[in-house]
Amino acid sequence: MKRLSICVAGLVTVLGNMPWAARAGGEEVVVVYNAAMPESQAVAAYYARRRGVPARQVFGFKLSTGGDMSRAEYREALLTPLVRELTQAGLARFGPVRVPETNGQERTERRLVEARFRYAVLCYGVPWRIKPDAGLYEPDTETLRPELRRNEAAVDSELACLAVCERPYTLAGPLSNPFYGTTNAAALHPTNGVLMVARLDGPTPAVARRLVDSALEAEHDGMWGRAYFDLRGTVDAGLQSGEDQLRAAAEICRHLGLETVVDTNEAVFPAGFPMSQIAFYAGWYREHATGALGLPKVEFMPGAFAYHLHSFSAANLRSTAENWVGPLLDRGVTITLGSVYEPYLGGTPDLSVFAGRLIFFGFSFGEAAYAGLSTLSWQTTVVGDPLYRPFGSSPSKLHDQLERRGSPLVAWSHLRLVNLNLARGVPVAEMVGYLESKDITRTSAVLMEKLGDLYQAQGKPSSAVYAHQRALELARSAPQRMRLSLGLTDKLAALDRGEEAWALAQKFLKDFPDYPDKPAVYRRLIALAEKLGKADERERYQRELNALVGPPTAPPSAGKSGK
Repeated sequence: MKRLSICVAGLVTVLGNMPWAARAGGEEVVVVYNAAMPESQAVAAYYARRRGVPARQVFGFKLSTGGDMSRAEYREALLTPLVRELTQAGLARFGPVRVPETNGQERTERRLVEARFRYAVLCYGVPWRIKPDAGLYEPDTETLRPELRRNEAAVDSELACLAVCERPYTLAGPLSNPFYGTTNAAALHPTNGVLMVARLDGPTPAVARRLVDSALEAEHDGMWGRAYFDLRGTVDAGLQSGEDQLRAAAEICRHLGLETVVDTNEAVFPAGFPMSQIAFYAGWYREHATGALGLPKVEFMPGAFAYHLHSFSAANLRSTAENWVGPLLDRGVTITLGSVYEPYLGGTPDLSVFAGRLIFFGFSFGEAAYAGLSTLSWQTTVVGDPLYRPFGSSPSKLHDQLERRGSPLVAWSHLRLVNLNLARGVPVAEMVGYLESKDITRTSAVLMEKLGDLYQAQGKPSSAVYAHQRALELARSAPQRMRLSLGLTDKLAALDRGEEAWALAQKFLKDFPDYPDKPAVYRRLIALAEKLGKADERERYQRELNALVGPPTAPPSAGKSGK
């Protein structure tokens, strides 16, 4: 165990030197609500109280109560009054700035030169889409590619340009984000041209308030769970950048210690795939939430992030079934991103940049989101508390805190340590030894499942079965129990322990009567019954399967071809 001890000590040193950012406070935020909706004001008050936002930094304006606003309403009812209030409150000051031009000359324009805030939080009730204005003529539009000659936008993304609102800029098409990919969180500041705008929103005001509670809980206890990435496998050349970004984000999560599952089938994770204890999800490309994430209940951990890349993923934040952002929020996600109109692939968030800034650099959600956006004045809405900093403490410090509090979440911290070592190439045998040496492993479903996975990787199927059986006994998460049960059924059958596999598959049907892919379980039972010589049971389960999916189709006869 000598080498393992050195490795663990080295990892603590490495992790202790990671660039953990300072925690932001409520004084860095201005809060905006829709004064025409009492629910909006209530969400604003709740957030301000929980985050300590000064009362003079909370503003209400009468706005439309739907999801859309016109360009004129955005300018006259939101932007102009907000700038006026910020200026009068001494929170912002605009002034002349000399800007170099490409010909070597300079011009003077008015910009935000002082700001006592970095974030703006828009509350439930503030519209999220600026409608296209066909009557808005801009000469510069003619230089844009035809598909970009559009002036609709996300309210969040347009308001992010508040710093330059007193100089004319082309509303059609996107503006370039000068701090896309930055590793310097402090550069993301209104006086540098980027106001980080996010919203507390969702299908209901209760969902919007929960975003605050979940963020604070995860900041205190850590953002723990599993990372799931739903890739498409083979894509056309024009879509390869999207696939590459998601794949890179998956590798970042894996190398930073998250238990990471990557699917490369074109279809989304099916409804029968037990996605358990989700901390991070990213996938593409379906119009509406479906498959495992379209179920009425999904097990998102406190503080979880989820994002599905689709052109209209945030078209309707109020729906629990349409598009993606609304359904994900309804099912328990704490932070997410989405597109309100067609952004084209190059205008969508870069998930590889986002994941790296959030997890490795310890950025706040707002900082990570805007570091991952290549465009402003475009189509992305940022949903969740922008102050939320799930990785704001070093792993070693958080581990010590969880141990002192006796929190069962410390098991996830041990799991992360194991995964970090494995990602660095430490032999599986050493990580098996580490888990076997920890008392907590014997009482943790999470760690026993990992130990079983490592036994399986060592070619020890009997040991893997034992560990997974113990994990199943300990598991309280229904999707984790589903996954372990299905896996154990197959492992037991492969070891010629058919009676045990048979009993477990039968128990599965009793324990999970609403499992969405019952036909798969029936097929397991039919195969086991045939192998064990249980003819009556085989016929009974075949009848039940036929009742679900119809009788099997007979193969076509080899008759005349008709030629």
